[in-house]
Amino acid sequence: MRPEQAKVTGSEQVGPYTLLRVHRGCLEPGTPGQFFMLETPGRLLPRPMSLCLAPPGELAFLIDPIGPGTRALCALEPGDRISILGPLGNGYRLDVERPLLVGGGIGIAPLPYLSEALDGPPALLGFRTAAHAEAAALLPGAQVVVDPILVTDAMPAGHDVLACGPEPMLEAVARLERGAQLAWEAPMACGYGACYGCAVEIDGEIKRLCVEGPVLQNEAVAA
Repeated sequence: MRPEQAKVTGSEQVGPYTLLRVHRGCLEPGTPGQFFMLETPGRLLPRPMSLCLAPPGELAFLIDPIGPGTRALCALEPGDRISILGPLGNGYRLDVERPLLVGGGIGIAPLPYLSEALDGPPALLGFRTAAHAEAAALLPGAQVVVDPILVTDAMPAGHDVLACGPEPMLEAVARLERGAQLAWEAPMACGYGACYGCAVEIDGEIKRLCVEGPVLQNEAVAA
């Protein structure tokens, strides 16, 4: 697999986040939960991004501008070109009977594409502010909670949970649902297992989230 040059087709604000759209070209969208390494203008290392949407001819990534790299991505304009590698890693298993999508903050990024693959199952989204909660528009019909209410306060039992969000949220979800599929986050420099930048300890074994994950079946992860 080699990086592809992709042309930016659009960039729009979704609350504090940016939805960056690129021309799909030869890039395949892959399985929901997989990720892509996006070149960051003016920075040495690319950034891993989950695919948010895959409309015809495009790929779209929801980005939180929290650092120089992500701010540079959010500043891209239509016509700009960036290098993209992917899809990488392991995504969600879709053979579930009663799916419930659970997301927290920017962790909602892979859920719109996942929702489409599962024909629009119920979704529960948590945000720290009402401004961040504007991103729930990407998942019409989702139940939304805002801090201090937590998604685990509102999460119904008896579902096949597919979750993505900050580590404390995933740990809380894992305690409630033993069979949950959890998409973990970690810094990544290469995206294909060479750098060990995303290595974590899982059940006493060192694993690379970019290769074994990022979606894991309710594993206890200790950084």
